[in-house]
Amino acid sequence: MAVENWVSREIEALTAFRHDLHENPELLYDVHRTSAKVAQALRAAQLDEVVEGLGETGVVGVIHGKTNRSGRIIGLRADMDALPIDEITGAPYASKTSGKMHACGHDGHTTMLLGAAKHLAETRAFDGTVIVIFQPAEEGGAGAQAMIDDGLFDRWACDEVYGMHNMPNLPVGHFTTASGPNMGAVDILNITIKGKGGHAAQPHKSIDPFPALAGIIQAIHGMSARSVDPFESHVVSLCAIEGGNAHNVIPQEISIKGTVRTLNEDVRDYVEARLKKIVVQIADGHDCIGEIEHIRSYPVLVNHEAQTEFAAKAARTVAGDDNVSLDMVPTLGGEDFAFMLNKVPGVMINIGNGPSAGLHHPAYDFNDEVIGWGCSYWAQLVRDRLPA
Repeated sequence: MAVENWVSREIEALTAFRHDLHENPELLYDVHRTSAKVAQALRAAQLDEVVEGLGETGVVGVIHGKTNRSGRIIGLRADMDALPIDEITGAPYASKTSGKMHACGHDGHTTMLLGAAKHLAETRAFDGTVIVIFQPAEEGGAGAQAMIDDGLFDRWACDEVYGMHNMPNLPVGHFTTASGPNMGAVDILNITIKGKGGHAAQPHKSIDPFPALAGIIQAIHGMSARSVDPFESHVVSLCAIEGGNAHNVIPQEISIKGTVRTLNEDVRDYVEARLKKIVVQIADGHDCIGEIEHIRSYPVLVNHEAQTEFAAKAARTVAGDDNVSLDMVPTLGGEDFAFMLNKVPGVMINIGNGPSAGLHHPAYDFNDEVIGWGCSYWAQLVRDRLPA
C-alpha cells in the first residue's frame, strides 16, 4: 500500500494550509491565529464537536463513528507552536515574523492531523469515537499538561492516545519508534555562586567565586563520568555562565545555566540530589555560598508496548514492512507528549522527513511530501483500533 487515494484530492489544499501556518508562526500559548484556523477547518469538516480554549489555546475535535458498540475513545495529538528562531530557508512561504519560525515541523503535524480528521468525519468508517487534539506550547511550555489540567482526559476518557513527529533524514514514507523509554526527561538548572566582590589587585580582601566555579564544573563533569551507571543514558550540559563585566573587578557572584537529560526516573532523582551536594559543598569549601534551582520540566517519554505494536501495524499497512522499524535509538531530546502517555496508554511514532536540516535549525523545513503519508497513517490507525 502507499498514500491513500483520498489524500490526492486534498493534498493541494492541505499544502496551502501548511504554508499559511508556516508563514504565520506563533509561540507557546500565543497561538491564537493558528488555533482559530484549526477550529475553523474542523467546523468546515463537520466534526461533531469542536472545543476551543482547552489549556488556554488548545483545540479538540470530536468525531463519532457510524456505530459506537465498543464505546471506545482514542486520541490523536498534534502540536501547533513554533520556535523563537530567525528563518533562513528562503522558501516562498517563509516566516513573515522576525524571530519566529516553524523549525520543528509542527505546522506539518497540525496539517496531517487536520487532513485525517476531515477524512474521518466524511467516512465515519469506524466504531467508537476519535478525538483530535491540537496542542499549544510543546516547545518548553508544557501545553500537554495544561490541556490535561484543563480536563482533557476527564472530558474524553481516552482508551489510547497517539502522537507523531517528523524525523529529518529518515526517508519519506518510512516510520520508526520503539517501546519503553524513548525520549528524555528535561530538567533546567540555575546555579548561583556567591562570594565577595573586590579589587582584582587585592584578591585576599575578597572571596573570589571563580575557584568555586571551576571546582563545580569539574565535579559535575566527573559525576557523569564516574558516579552514574554508564549504561544509563543521561547528560548534564552547562550552557551559559554570567558573572562580572570588568577586567579588574572580582565579581560578587557568578551564575550558571544548564540542562539535565535522563531516560530513567531513578537516575533523574540521583542526579538532582548529587548536583545539589556538589554545588553547596564545593562552594562552601571556597567560603562561598552555592545555590541551585533544579526545575523539573518534561518527564521521560515512555512508549507503551502494546500501542507501539498497534502503531507499527498501521504504519506497515501504509508504508510496507521494510519501511517501518521498532528499533529506534532513544534520544535525550524532550517531548511533552510524555505527560499524555503518563495518563493514557499510547505511543509516539516518527515519520520520515527526508533529507533536511535538523530540528530547531534555521534552515529546517517540513517536507510537503510527508503530508500524504501522515494522513494515511492516521486514518489507518483509526480503522485498526476502532474496527467498524
